[in-house]
Amino acid sequence: MPEKSNKRLKIHVAPEGVLRVIINRPEKRNALSRAVMAEIKATFEAHRGDETLKLAVLRGAGDKSFAAGGDLRDLEGLRTIDDAEGMANDAKAVFDAIRKFPVPVVAAVNGDALGGGAELSVACDLRVMAAHARLGFIQGRLNIATAWGGGIDLMNLVGPAMGLRLLAASEMMDAASAVTLGLADAAAADGQPVDDAVEAFIAPFLKQAPQVMRAFKAVALAHRLGLPRAEKETIETEYFARAWVHDDHWAAAEKVLGGKS
Repeated sequence: MPEKSNKRLKIHVAPEGVLRVIINRPEKRNALSRAVMAEIKATFEAHRGDETLKLAVLRGAGDKSFAAGGDLRDLEGLRTIDDAEGMANDAKAVFDAIRKFPVPVVAAVNGDALGGGAELSVACDLRVMAAHARLGFIQGRLNIATAWGGGIDLMNLVGPAMGLRLLAASEMMDAASAVTLGLADAAAADGQPVDDAVEAFIAPFLKQAPQVMRAFKAVALAHRLGLPRAEKETIETEYFARAWVHDDHWAAAEKVLGGKS
């Protein structure tokens, strides 16, 4: 599928089954305007039904910023409680399109992910950071709090005490610190392009069949949403059964059995 581009997003589906989405506002540090977020939501919703996909990768354009957070110029007219709540709820719906995407979403944190950009990174399932990138929940510096579900995601990843500390300190972490805390899953080596680090990170995933990746994501999402164990087990069994009867399973089993029935 050829790359689709506009002023705000670049979208490409690679033959190996990877949806690649680039926030294309480097001159604005890839700030998240309402128009950008609407396009992100539409993109992930449009590709939900593509059963050839194994992964999605989300990054920012350039090498300075993954996403600088909300576009303050775009949002400065929101002055009432109703305005603020409406914007927050709309943004949560955008990020939920990423959280609930049926295959894993990897954030390629090509540069700083700050404020709402940090929330966007933790809405994804996994994070690979450039060596120079920083991740910071710095909303407190603007005398605001997390709004788009990122505070919840943060505490799911690092626990409530550490999550509270990071929020209260408005601390910006380098890539190594983020990996140590469990906020990032991998970091590029010094001088290594983040795209190369991402490709190395996802290479094992691409060996899996698409329906298997959907099964793994479904179980992870059920846990992330805090569903009761019985519901998790139902989801696990449903996706297992689909994978069991798929031709890909029987082809792999035949190889193990040496062609013997």
